[in-house]
Amino acid sequence: MNFLARIVVNAIAIWVTTLLLGSNFVVHGGNSLLGTIAVYLAVALIFAIANAIVKPILKFFTFIFYVLTLGLFGLVVNALVLLAVDAVTSGRSWGLQIGGFWWAVLAGLIVAIVNAVLMGLFDIGNKSGSGLARR
Repeated sequence: MNFLARIVVNAIAIWVTTLLLGSNFVVHGGNSLLGTIAVYLAVALIFAIANAIVKPILKFFTFIFYVLTLGLFGLVVNALVLLAVDAVTSGRSWGLQIGGFWWAVLAGLIVAIVNAVLMGLFDIGNKSGSGLARR
């Protein structure tokens, strides 16, 4: 259940990012509202899988950059994960399209902020139970 909630939160974060970045961060596909929601959920699922597989490997090999930049290198890693999702979905009639590396960095920042806010608000992945949903 927690994984499904994370997928929905990722989809919302990606949707908010498309609203804020316009044509530089686009999720395309889906001819109806239900189809568009399905595309956002599919992109969020691929993003979650990439976060689970690719991100730990990147963190391992770039650990020194995390230390030297006091964690800010995580923005670059988020951008690389988003660009990987872009590459995986680029040959399809649906998917994610990013306008370049720096747009991916900004998108990674926005997705991370929206994810943190929503996960904290709805108490997703928090074992202490201190979110708004428990109050």
